[in-house]
Formats: sequence, structure tokens, C-alpha cells
Amino acid sequence: MVQDLLPVELSTNADGATIAVLTLDQPGRPVVVIDESLLQRLDATLDSLPDDLGGFVLASSAPRAFVAGADLKAIMAMDDAGLHEYLEFGARVFQKIADLKCPTAAAIHSVALGGGLELAMHCDGLIGLIDPEAKPFLIGLPEAGLKICPGWGGTNLLPARIDAKDAIVMTANGRAMKSDQADELGLFDVTVSDAVELIPAARAWVGSQEQPTRDGAPMRCIGRDDPNELKAALNDARNELESQPHTDAVCDAVEVGIGSGWKDALQRERDHLVRLRHTEPAQEAINAFFNKGK
Repeated sequence: MVQDLLPVELSTNADGATIAVLTLDQPGRPVVVIDESLLQRLDATLDSLPDDLGGFVLASSAPRAFVAGADLKAIMAMDDAGLHEYLEFGARVFQKIADLKCPTAAAIHSVALGGGLELAMHCDGLIGLIDPEAKPFLIGLPEAGLKICPGWGGTNLLPARIDAKDAIVMTANGRAMKSDQADELGLFDVTVSDAVELIPAARAWVGSQEQPTRDGAPMRCIGRDDPNELKAALNDARNELESQPHTDAVCDAVEVGIGSGWKDALQRERDHLVRLRHTEPAQEAINAFFNKGK
């Protein structure tokens, strides 16, 4: 069966370069949630893109969120082998964005949590909507609030975009930011104050960037930063954090990223996530989350 593709709009900028805007959508849902179907559609759509793109923008059609996160119920229903396979598939799809030969950016207009922010951070740049007249939206990695940890690279991606110690502590505590706070911390490369300006700003940003050299890891991950500074930030974060299985897992994945690189850090995250979801604190927190949703 031919996989349904996500919407892609191609346009040409002033320099004659072709810019692709790929829009995440899930008709019938109020927000976009990462599940196997969306990953399959994203995978097929990325494979269909022209080889000579001058820029790529990742957007979302859901008014209430860029991506609200991953489908936690589906994740909890998988056995360990199935979850490992699912996480590895998602990582391969996300990596296709990080491997694109052109500059890339995510256009974030609203909530971006968990796997949604991890997906966005596989892009080179983050373009954010900061509307002073609107209520700030949440953005961050809340997995540790459920006593688990990120599974698609968040532990190694967020510390490369904001202060490393702050990022590690927030990730280990599962604390999301409000969008205005994220802007103050430097998460966004460009911001706009009006939604109609967001996609044009993202197009302009990718069009202004030099063609990147790809090496199998996202452009912005901790493996590209000074390891001594990162080790100091990690040590400071550990001193501030209470040692718990989920906080220790986040710090361990950061440490692996510093010492062994992106792919090993991804594997360590997956191992921790699969393990942690079986622990009593995670089971209690996740059940409470589901019951709250009801």
C-alpha cells in the first residue's frame, strides 16, 4: 500500500533556491501526536522530497500545538522489544531531517513537548511565535515528570540550545518552559510576534544559511560543544538534583553523549526509557496522568 504523504509546499526564494515546507497534520485530531502512523507518513514524505532543496521548514497544521508529544498509551502497550523497535524507527525518521543536505528549521507556533520538541530540535534552527497578546505556550521535555526519560535525543539536544546546566536540570525534573521563558533562554534562533509571519520567517532563515556539512548527528547537539564545559555543567546539575532513577537516567544519557557521542547517547536513552516505564514510580505517575486525562 502506498503510504499517504504529508502536505509539502515548494516555493522558490529570491536566490532561486527551492524551499520545502512540510506540514505535520492528523485530520480529526485537535493536536498532532507522534504515533506510528505519523512516523510512517513523515518517513515517506521525507523520501519524496527533491534532492536539490535549498531549504526545509517543518511546520504543523494543528492550531493548539506544534506537536503535543508522543502517544504514551501506545508506548506503554508495547513489549520491550516492540518499544525498542518503535523508538529506533522514530530515530531513523528524525535523522532523515538532520541528514538533509540543505539548511532546516522548525516553525513552532504553539505547544511542543517531549517527542515533538525532539523532532523540532533535529532541525538546524527553531523559529518561534512569541505573541505578546497571547498566552505563552509550553515547550520542553516533560518525560521525567512521569518518572521516565526522553527517548529521541532530547537529553543531548536541549543542552546544545540553551544553558547546558539549566537544560539538564529542567529535563531531569521534567519541567517544561513557557514560550516567553524559552525565548529569554535563547532557545529560538528567530522569533515573530504574528502567526502570519512565522512560515515566511522560517523560509527566510533557511534561505540565509550556508549549506551545512552533515556527519550523522543533528547540527545542534552536545557532541559539538566543549566537553570540559559540558562536564562542569553536568556536575553542577547533579549537585542540584535529587538522585532518583529518572534524574540519574537523564544525567547518564548526557554523560554518554559527552563521552561517546550522539548514537551511543540515543541508545542509552532508549535503554533507560524501556527500563524505567516498568518501575513502580513510573507506573504510578503514568496511571495518574491517564486518570487525570479522563
